Amino acid sequence: MDQQRFVQLLESVLAPDTERVKSATNELKKNYYTSPAALALLLQILTSHQSQQLRQLAAVEARSLVPKHWAALPAEQKPHIRTQLLQSTLNEESSLVRHSLARVVSAIAKVDLDDGEWADLPDFLERAATSQHAREREVGVYILFTLLEAVGDGFMDKLPRLFALFSKTIQDPESPQVRTDTMLALSKIAMIVETDEDPQSLERFREILPSMVAVLKEAVDAGDEDRTMQAFEVFQTLLGCDSSLLANHFGDLVQFMIDLAVQKDLADESRSQALSFLMQCVKYRKLKVQGLKIGEQLTLKALSIVPELGDLVNEDDEVTPARSALGLLDLLSSSLPPSQVIVPMLKALGPYVNNPDPDFRRAGILSLGMCVEGAPDFIATQLQEILPMVLRLLEDPEVKVRHAALHGVARLADDIAEDMGKEHAKLVPALLKNLDTAIRELNGGDKDENLDIIRGSCNAIDSVIEGIEKEDVAKYIPELVPRLSQLLGHPDLKIKGAAAGALGSVAASAEEAFMPYFEQTMNALAGYVTIKDSEDELELRGTVCDAMGSMASAVGAGPFEPYVRPLMEASEEALHLGNPRLRETSYILWSTMAKVYEEEFTPFLDGVVKGLFESLEQEENDLEVELGEEAQDLVGTEITVAGKKVKVSAAEGGDGRATLTRAGQPGADDDDVVDANEDDDDDDAWDELTGVTAVALEKEIAVEVIGDVLSHTRGKFLPYLEKTVEAVMPLVEHSYEGVRKAAIGTIWRAYACLWGLREDGHMEKWKPGLPLQVQPTEDLTKLGGLAMTATLATWQDEVDRGTVTDINRNIAATLKLCGPAILNDPHVVEQVTTNVLATLGKQHPCQQDLADEEDLDLLQESSEYDWLVIDTALDVVAGLAAALGPAFGELWKIFETPLKKYAGSTEPLERSTAVGAIAECIANMGDAVTPYTSSLLKLLLHRLSDEDPETKSNAAFAVGLLAEKSKDDQEIVKNYNTIFAKLEPLLHTQEARLLDNSAGCVSRMIMRHKDHVPISEVLPALVSLLPLKEDYDENEPIYTMIVQLCKFFIPGIIRQHRANLRFAATDQQNDATIQSLTQQLLGVFAQVLSPPEEQLSDEVRAQLIELVKYVHSKQPALVEGNEALMAAVRG
Repeated sequence: MDQQRFVQLLESVLAPDTERVKSATNELKKNYYTSPAALALLLQILTSHQSQQLRQLAAVEARSLVPKHWAALPAEQKPHIRTQLLQSTLNEESSLVRHSLARVVSAIAKVDLDDGEWADLPDFLERAATSQHAREREVGVYILFTLLEAVGDGFMDKLPRLFALFSKTIQDPESPQVRTDTMLALSKIAMIVETDEDPQSLERFREILPSMVAVLKEAVDAGDEDRTMQAFEVFQTLLGCDSSLLANHFGDLVQFMIDLAVQKDLADESRSQALSFLMQCVKYRKLKVQGLKIGEQLTLKALSIVPELGDLVNEDDEVTPARSALGLLDLLSSSLPPSQVIVPMLKALGPYVNNPDPDFRRAGILSLGMCVEGAPDFIATQLQEILPMVLRLLEDPEVKVRHAALHGVARLADDIAEDMGKEHAKLVPALLKNLDTAIRELNGGDKDENLDIIRGSCNAIDSVIEGIEKEDVAKYIPELVPRLSQLLGHPDLKIKGAAAGALGSVAASAEEAFMPYFEQTMNALAGYVTIKDSEDELELRGTVCDAMGSMASAVGAGPFEPYVRPLMEASEEALHLGNPRLRETSYILWSTMAKVYEEEFTPFLDGVVKGLFESLEQEENDLEVELGEEAQDLVGTEITVAGKKVKVSAAEGGDGRATLTRAGQPGADDDDVVDANEDDDDDDAWDELTGVTAVALEKEIAVEVIGDVLSHTRGKFLPYLEKTVEAVMPLVEHSYEGVRKAAIGTIWRAYACLWGLREDGHMEKWKPGLPLQVQPTEDLTKLGGLAMTATLATWQDEVDRGTVTDINRNIAATLKLCGPAILNDPHVVEQVTTNVLATLGKQHPCQQDLADEEDLDLLQESSEYDWLVIDTALDVVAGLAAALGPAFGELWKIFETPLKKYAGSTEPLERSTAVGAIAECIANMGDAVTPYTSSLLKLLLHRLSDEDPETKSNAAFAVGLLAEKSKDDQEIVKNYNTIFAKLEPLLHTQEARLLDNSAGCVSRMIMRHKDHVPISEVLPALVSLLPLKEDYDENEPIYTMIVQLCKFFIPGIIRQHRANLRFAATDQQNDATIQSLTQQLLGVFAQVLSPPEEQLSDEVRAQLIELVKYVHSKQPALVEGNEALMAAVRG
């Protein structure tokens, strides 16, 4: 091998000439690096050459070649090489080169130790780590760190010696670097120690942890940014390790981080890192945080930091303590129960929004806005307390406070739209006032501030309008549309976009009332559909397309027809303009158009499906991260970041920088050498490290849109269905949970769509129970099998709560819509039941974090986000009951205990939801509920007196169903008086559908056991409450009962059917009652036979019309004065 040429090539690699670097690199790889002699030369250079840069490069290249060539070097040379390496590392002046040398030592040791060689290395390193010279101690500890990183498992038998050593070096009196590197080494031990099998190592680690905290504190106090970041990274790593390592000190560690975060005299970076650690605690040790009941302190401390925002609100890319505090509040609200976050925040909010300092007033409303998404149901219950503060801040003299208030209104309206919409009379004028004031002051005041208010006002209007009933929106159209349309001519593109978005929402909410403004608005927007000269123009184009889609939904297919083709052509062009947001906008537009035009959307299906498939087929290349010169010593190594191993490679250009890539994958050189015996990191781990790519986010939208398009175009989509399933099915295993969730949802939507088409054809309507009484078609059986297999494979191990929640929703909806076909396998029923029980018991992987198991049983409350997965699991139970019918009686034995547990919860939402699920189970299992009558009735009677109106309402519904379905007549009848006593006050309560469900309950009780009900007393009271205004579903038992009573007690009405009815013979008193109520009943019938049509099912409507016709035939005068009744008579 030509040694001189070899050195020249290495020097060329360092030259500032890209072509020269590429040429030299290629020659080295082709002619030199394939030989073990190259490694020998590199090792000689890195231990003896005068050039620091060349030594550094030689170390990097040698590190890459060691796994391939070290074993092939002559054995007699190796002892000398090892000695030279260690001595050179100890003597090296440059810390960069010293660290690179240390990693070469580790690479060789990884090979040697596996082969039983270099046995004296650990002793040498221990001596170096305890040397009298600081540099030697630094080298010894650093090499130990890199060795633990490379071959941690090989040190399992040496852990006692390592702990003894590190307990000293963590307190090194002279070298901060020794202390920091000891922390890094300890973090590697934390990743390999088996705490269950090695309690002594667990105890040693716990003993040393306070010293690790001291190292972090010392680095923070010294203002040493590099060591501070390294120390914070260690603690972040520990959160991902066995929870028992931190268990004894977790509370103290959290408190320490809280104290760091609130110290204003510390560097912002250190405070932000402390807040980041707290966020990771909430995310990964949520149960521990909740169990320690420190949510309130975290909330209040975060709130106290937010006023430091200053003037950085619009600088989106800068991480500050205040922004990190807002992020912590967001995470707290979605992770912990409202009692630990929202309640203390609302108590503390008053002093903030009333503070003379505008920064505090702004902090109050911004913090509230950050918490809404995590606990919308609870926030909604407090709206009457919150709204006056919000309205006051909308009139604040400080522009930045008003801007924050507008942002807060938008956040509130996004998550509690209906509740905010009810306050439109107060909110809309306040928003218009802000808009008008800002427009008026544009020329006289601070332009940027007023532009912020205009955008904020438009965005708030956009959000608030969506929650307002269309009749009320219509009143505001004359005020809103002219103002917003005027802003479309503003020179600021973001103002145009905000106005267009608000116009779209106004149209969508107003529906037909928007028609007078439709054409002129579309004409005003049309010019922006094809703009593409800048990123800002592309963003505006996307917003306008969204708005036009909303307008299409508002006015319908006919009026929008002239605009469809140009808009679709623009959307297809948008796919090729290099803007991910614009592509997503096109997909969403296609979804909207499919909903509006349904099967008439067929002419566009070819292009739409092609565009969506192209999105799904995109490659998702690994992310390449530039690390900079300071990481050059890591080049050629595999390092651990966030618990994942990745490869550091030299950046192109030979400028000394390093990049993070995945070895052996796109972005890493094909000739990079990796250890053939080392396991490759799996795709999921890498994607978890590198984050969600823009392509993955786009695929999520595309998959959802495919589901929308196929659901609405139905039979016209059949030619594309098979390829759609083939394209979507692999995405069920995608690394990004959003894509997994969307893929599973789309597969089930495809199944439901195909089921509907087959039922519309010749397939018989499904019947509950197993074995199947109705066989689905072959294509349905195949698709159902694929969907269920993919879902079950994901369901049992899925760690993302949102994905499991959606799986629950899909399974429940499919069972209710398509019946038991997907359960036609005993193993499927077993697996579904197992997953649901795990969720109800809070034992599903998505409900676990890294806390200790003993923490789980101590927690009684859930965050609203946590509850959703349980709520939807209860819906699956109800879906199983619907699909299995009476056969569900056996499964009830399994689900009874967890459902009753939630029905007895201390949380009203949990009680009401569980009682509602029990009611659905009773309704669907029919008389199979009989064996459980006594225990269910005891529970439901208790809940009829619940303090929560929703729970009482659901209990009334359930009691009525139990009385109707159960054959345990004795148990039911003996409790009739008790039931009536509990229902009587509920019949006069106008909230939570209490009146409706109680009336339905009474009706079912009358139908089932008429002879045990005092008709003459109960019926007049019941009729006086009609018609129902909230829950039209309860009209079915009510009017069915009334019709049946009339068949008995009005002479001549279908007497021939009396023998087939279960009622007893008539009595004179009941005859008189019915006769006396005839006029009143006819008035009620007139109302329910009038719009809205959903008041009655077709069957009940037919029964009422038949009854009205009979009355008209006998007493025409009672009917002819009422047009609604006469319309029914005329048919």
